[in-house]
Amino acid sequence: MLDGVRGVFSSRFRLRVVSSIDKGARTWLNQATGAVVRAFLVMVVIVLPSVILPGIGTDTRQIVALMALFAGGLVFVEYNAIYPSLIEFRDGAPFNRIRFLMLLAIVLFVSVAVADREQPSTVSGLFRALGDVIGQALDFPYSPVRLATLMLDDKATAQDIAVVRSATGTAYLISILSLAVFVTVLKLAGWPSTKTAFNVWVNLPTFDPTAGGDVVDRLERDARVNISVGFLLPFLVPLVISALTSGLPTQMIASPQPLIWTSAAWAFLPASLLMRGVAMGRVADMIRVKRDRKVAADAAEAASNRDDDEDRT
Repeated sequence: MLDGVRGVFSSRFRLRVVSSIDKGARTWLNQATGAVVRAFLVMVVIVLPSVILPGIGTDTRQIVALMALFAGGLVFVEYNAIYPSLIEFRDGAPFNRIRFLMLLAIVLFVSVAVADREQPSTVSGLFRALGDVIGQALDFPYSPVRLATLMLDDKATAQDIAVVRSATGTAYLISILSLAVFVTVLKLAGWPSTKTAFNVWVNLPTFDPTAGGDVVDRLERDARVNISVGFLLPFLVPLVISALTSGLPTQMIASPQPLIWTSAAWAFLPASLLMRGVAMGRVADMIRVKRDRKVAADAAEAASNRDDDEDRT
């Protein structure tokens, strides 16, 4: 009987150990698979202009492939690690998903429109026509698109200015629409939900909670700073470049690859800062709500214990 009891308990212990190992292996496999997919998608975005644009040399393709491998490796390490170090809101979907789709849309749209100038086709002609219409619509006095065209030097022709206006206007419109979609999704989904687990320190690895001061106040202050910088950045960058230099060379801006990535960075970075500011503000609200609920629950528990003590007395 003792041997039978030992056998039953040992078999149950082995089953629990094996099941826990299988669960850990499945979790690691799912995380590694997600990291591989994300790294591959980032690499696709980086090599996309080289694939779409005609006449790209072998040296340029090799450099782009090296940059894509480096970026993909960084994304894989960040998403496969237990605690990230650079990428924020790793587990706070849909923050990074909307940012990725925004960058993909900007790079794809501008690349196809620019490719039409060297190798016209029906699809690329449609994208180019839409880009020209968007650029002209957003080119009004003191607009970011008008200021972006002022970054060119005095040697820029009307055609060069039109190319820059079309690319920056398209990128800026996509960033604004992406920001509107982001705010709408957060509002409808109630992100971040106070009913589900949301690890603030994993999703904000660059935020130091021990730097001093109340965490909620610091999050709100950082949110306001990000929103302010993100709003002013499209206006400040052209002004700073125009003030410090005589204008960017036309060859650097009007050539396909630099034009695509310059317009993408010019529109993507401010929108990312705005999205980060909005997300940090909502995280601060979540912490405040949970803190108030905790204080209310502790007060109710203390009152209940006091009433029980009085009844016993």
